[in-house]
Amino acid sequence: MFPLLILHVVLGAVVVALGDRLGRRAFAVAAIAPAATLAWLIPQLGGIVDGDPVTSSISWVSGLDLALELRADAFSAVMLLLVSVIGLAVCAYALGYFGAGKAGVGRLAGLMTIFAGSMSGLVLSDHLLSLFVFWELTSVTSYLLIGNDDTNPRARDAGLQALLITGSGGLVMLAGLVLLGQSAGTYRLSELVASPPAGAVSTTALMLVLIGAFTKSAQWPFSSWLPGAMVAPTPISTYLHAATMVKAGVYLVARLAPVFATTAGWRPVVLAVGSVTMIVGGWRALRQVDLKVLLAHGTVSQLGFMMILVGAGTYGLAQAAVVVLLAHGAFKAALFMVVGVIDHQTHTRDIRRLAGFGPGWGSVKVTAVLAAASMAGVPPLLGFIAKEKALLSAIDGHFIGAWWVVAAIVVGSVLTFSYSARFVLGVFGRLTDESAVDAEHPLVGPEVAVPSRAFTAPGLILAVFSLAAGLAPVLVDSLVAEATRSLHPEAKPKAVVLWAGFNSALALSVIVIAVGVVAALAGRRVEAAQTAFHRPVAKLPTADRSFWVLLQSVLRAAKRTTRIVQNGSLPIYLMVILGVSALAPIVPAATGLDELPVFADTWLHIPLAALIVAAAVGSTIVHRRIAAALMLGAAGYGMAGLYVVQGAPDLALTQFAIETLATVLFVLVLQVLPRTFTDRSAAVIAPVRIVVAAAVGVSVFVFSLAASQSRADVDQASISAEMLERSVPDGKGANVVNVILVDFRGLDTLGEITVLLVAGLGVVALARTVHRKRLETTSLVPSPVVDASARVLFASILALSIYFLFAGHNQPGGGFVGGLTAGAAISLLYIAGGNPAVRRLLPVRPWTVLGGGLLIAVVTAIVPILLGGAVLEHALFEAELPLLGKIKTTSALPFDIGVFLVVIGLVLMAYEAFGDDPEDSEDSAGSRAVVTS
Repeated sequence: MFPLLILHVVLGAVVVALGDRLGRRAFAVAAIAPAATLAWLIPQLGGIVDGDPVTSSISWVSGLDLALELRADAFSAVMLLLVSVIGLAVCAYALGYFGAGKAGVGRLAGLMTIFAGSMSGLVLSDHLLSLFVFWELTSVTSYLLIGNDDTNPRARDAGLQALLITGSGGLVMLAGLVLLGQSAGTYRLSELVASPPAGAVSTTALMLVLIGAFTKSAQWPFSSWLPGAMVAPTPISTYLHAATMVKAGVYLVARLAPVFATTAGWRPVVLAVGSVTMIVGGWRALRQVDLKVLLAHGTVSQLGFMMILVGAGTYGLAQAAVVVLLAHGAFKAALFMVVGVIDHQTHTRDIRRLAGFGPGWGSVKVTAVLAAASMAGVPPLLGFIAKEKALLSAIDGHFIGAWWVVAAIVVGSVLTFSYSARFVLGVFGRLTDESAVDAEHPLVGPEVAVPSRAFTAPGLILAVFSLAAGLAPVLVDSLVAEATRSLHPEAKPKAVVLWAGFNSALALSVIVIAVGVVAALAGRRVEAAQTAFHRPVAKLPTADRSFWVLLQSVLRAAKRTTRIVQNGSLPIYLMVILGVSALAPIVPAATGLDELPVFADTWLHIPLAALIVAAAVGSTIVHRRIAAALMLGAAGYGMAGLYVVQGAPDLALTQFAIETLATVLFVLVLQVLPRTFTDRSAAVIAPVRIVVAAAVGVSVFVFSLAASQSRADVDQASISAEMLERSVPDGKGANVVNVILVDFRGLDTLGEITVLLVAGLGVVALARTVHRKRLETTSLVPSPVVDASARVLFASILALSIYFLFAGHNQPGGGFVGGLTAGAAISLLYIAGGNPAVRRLLPVRPWTVLGGGLLIAVVTAIVPILLGGAVLEHALFEAELPLLGKIKTTSALPFDIGVFLVVIGLVLMAYEAFGDDPEDSEDSAGSRAVVTS
């Protein structure tokens, strides 16, 4: 299962990177991901339906119970089928929807693939925290998909609204998941539902989780984001908001309801919210003239219906919910595709302007009728079976509020039938309105071009499935039954059948259809009644208006707060941050001190410490910036000397290299700043700075002592001793520092170089946006001796850096030290000939080196997963090579090469940002700017 998720991410990233070069063919490439998912899932279905779920696990931090746990039972399989089958249909549909040369299509296809992987991970996750990660990934990718057209303000606003509502709900849900996991003693979902916690903490946690589920599944009052998201292209709306993302909240509630439905507050909250959502969504759908927005409000109503079914906590309603999930995915995706075909061919979705279509539109009409009939619950469609199951189970339900559920389903179903009929009548041109027609917005009639069969086929197939599954429900019966048992192990689900006999549910269905027909025939009167109803309440705040008012209020408050606490003074920011950081831990740290350490272990400590103190004090009293930078470098060299004396050559090498490179970069940046410090602050600020600086020094000193003594007080073996022991047998390296960085704690290193990459890109972006005056310069032609010496030294130092890279696993060195050494070589080139000299010998762009290094590190981390191991799992390679003889290396080497390239890329980006003007012409390559002093 992990390879499938990785495939989605990698394929999506590749498609996004290729962008518009693929055009609409990007969706053909994107179809590989759902096709691969189906190819894996279909052979597994037999065992899954027999009650044998597929599991996979990768342990991350076992002591913290952190792991990537995937589990595919029958209910997950139902969701995965929706994600993959409808994803495949949408990819085929998008090939006809998007025209050749349409900008941004490649990005859409890639993001949709990444979204599909996130949704797949969500429904497969058996760990609460990994479920949350995938949950938030669906929010982020949906934001990017909705706002893909960043030139459209409506798209940007809709994407922001969806992200803020679902993202905020996700953060609230995270608090609930943590409380739930802690109270249960496990974060594994399967273990949690097998042995659920009880008490006030778990009840509070469940309410928080429900808020997250309500925001994700567009439940009232959080439903305003879903209709707004219809600004996205129709294939995206079809996939995200009809078949997958909006069902995430329903999925999570379905997982928890069987064991928590009897918890105080669960049923009243879920049933009330679901009922209001179902009725309000259906009521609002009846007022819409935009076919797509009509379906959006209908989706909100159907999501309320599903929330009622899964939240009640009975296996009968859960079985009905599974059938509804399958039916809704098919008919709603088909209906969105119908709208997309109409919009694509007529350039309008306004039912007041649609005057009917010619005979070539037969497949579109059949799709619309079948899918809308299934949505309305008309026999013999699958939607009818789902509604009958829901009514029958609610009538037979033995829980408080069962008849409330029956009433809500009946009222909601009447509204559903009515807006389904409105949709069909609108498509067939029976709701035209002359008042909405003018010269710029004419009627659209039978003369419209006929869509291609390939364009209409995906929607027709899904609609025909609704009919086939309704006539032969045995097609889904086994899967539905086992999905029900996966939620309710004690369940004895009844067979899914078209004809369940004469019963109360059938009588209610007849009433629903009869009232729905009357409402559809009296459409004008219904519209008039709605208008009369909404006129007196039009000025009342709606959920949508309330959201934007709340957002603007928050932004105004943030601006007022910012004007007070963010006054633009970097020294004040630093004093506040450092002061709090220093004072907060000093008291508890000082109380744990037992004794002071030995003043010095060797006489060499004294001169080195004196050098560090003198350089540190000197950096605060000198007036020239360059002198202060050199003083800081001297303090760093003093620390490197201490590392040498203490027998830590690897740390000493790193410190020497980074201080040398940092000093050169300091000089590079300082050439665009005044040569001396200018202190314009009030006289009272100087003592405050001294106090803060002293507090920081004392705090670090005390904290270091407390930390070292606390380790000595603990009656456990030191972790450092364990790493020393395991370095050679487990990491196959004698240099324990390097083994820790690239093996034991390699995931930390991967995160750190990712942060470095982002920071480097940010620095360059800022430097390029700030206007920098050209330095007062004079041209200097470097002598041949200087140029030749620089080249020779560059080659020598670069060779040394490569030695550090390859020797670092057993000797002092490694990718980081090697990269810093190579950076020093690049600095030498820059000093001799500026950026042109660097570009001549290294004709690659900095971001290419950065990205390549990170890619190598990420691939090294992921490959073990594909081979069935853990992230960054160690591997040893031995081989006999001609001339070289026996070669032995480990999987840490490519990871170290990635770190090496990231560091070099950062150095190159520093010179790109602060060095010679990147636009300097090549004819100035032989001259070097010299700062006049």
